[in-house]
Amino acid sequence: MTETTQMLDNLIKDHLAQGKNPKELLSKEGLLGQLTKALVERCLEGEMNTHLGYEKDERAGKSGDNRRNGYSKKTLTSDQGEFAVGIPRDRNCEFEPQIVSKRQTRLDGFDDKILAMYARGMTVRDIQSQLKEIYGTDVSATLISNITDSVMEEVKDWQNRLLENVYPIVFFDALMVKVRENQRVINKAVYLALAVNPDGHKELLGMWISQNEGAKFWLGILTELKNRGVRDILVACIDGLTGMDEAFQSAFPKTQVQLCIVHMVRNSLRYVAHKYKKEMAADLKSIYRSATESEAQDNLVILAEKWDKRYPGVSKSWLTHWAKVIPMFNFPPDIRKIIYTTNAVESVNMTLRKATRNHRIFPNDEAVFKAMYLAIQNISKKWTMPIHNWGAAINQFSIEFDGRIST
Repeated sequence: MTETTQMLDNLIKDHLAQGKNPKELLSKEGLLGQLTKALVERCLEGEMNTHLGYEKDERAGKSGDNRRNGYSKKTLTSDQGEFAVGIPRDRNCEFEPQIVSKRQTRLDGFDDKILAMYARGMTVRDIQSQLKEIYGTDVSATLISNITDSVMEEVKDWQNRLLENVYPIVFFDALMVKVRENQRVINKAVYLALAVNPDGHKELLGMWISQNEGAKFWLGILTELKNRGVRDILVACIDGLTGMDEAFQSAFPKTQVQLCIVHMVRNSLRYVAHKYKKEMAADLKSIYRSATESEAQDNLVILAEKWDKRYPGVSKSWLTHWAKVIPMFNFPPDIRKIIYTTNAVESVNMTLRKATRNHRIFPNDEAVFKAMYLAIQNISKKWTMPIHNWGAAINQFSIEFDGRIST
């Protein structure tokens, strides 16, 4: 039996000998907490042995220039709650432990728990309550803010990273948030560029926050993408964003700009009563999934005849934007499916809305970026597979946009 196994066996025997419930072994006050404390202290003793060059209680150390000099107490916070450990000291004050460095009060992994909670939309107060309930640990709001602030360097590196040369399709979207600025609460938009890269994987190219949009604003974003390595975008799906058409004409004149069908459907269903939404969604699908532009127009007429008395704004909206809806009918079905498939955009929107819902008012723009970035890191872990039928789609892209992308 190894020394660690013996220690574990003794802890269990002691616990049961006291007539305690075996389930308590897994509580934060039980075996896991005791074992964490014991392992940390064992590692500290090992580090001190290495530092001094002799084992504890060995005679060889008594004649050396440097010796052990007792312990200092430190309270650590971990996933098992708070516990006190004895940090060994040496007479020359040269010992610097690695497992618990100077001024460290939290074991590795605890900060990740806080970041994960923040990424899921929990407020500072929510995180404090959760840590108290699960680990019995009181954590200050300042500490939580400091931990989440630590990701800002990551955000900057991520926002400035190099990108692919060519993206077959990029969806541009906006999310509204409330931000405190100059002692006022104002509405700001967080603009997102969600791309499908040449391998068929989803990738968020960046995010930008602004109170206003226009051709100059969008030209600045597109220029930033070019400076980060993007030389071509084949299809850009937009949501009627002001000034976007003019910006693309200047920065990426060959890009096919298409009104995002996801947003068209979402906007059409916004004011439809719940009991009619499924039926209306099916009728809208008959439009954008038509084989030809002519068939799509016929289906729009049928929708208008059926729904105009109850919801006249739906058909009117599609007619108003028809010139920006129909470009996709120039593409073969495999490319069209990517344009009107809702999964890519909707899953991102749902995650980000959930992450920001509890933050009624953000204290500043940095807080918005922190919450958004951490949420994106969460959802991107699931982007391990290319989008459905990507092989056929990329072949069609290479034919339709001859010479602009390679397979």
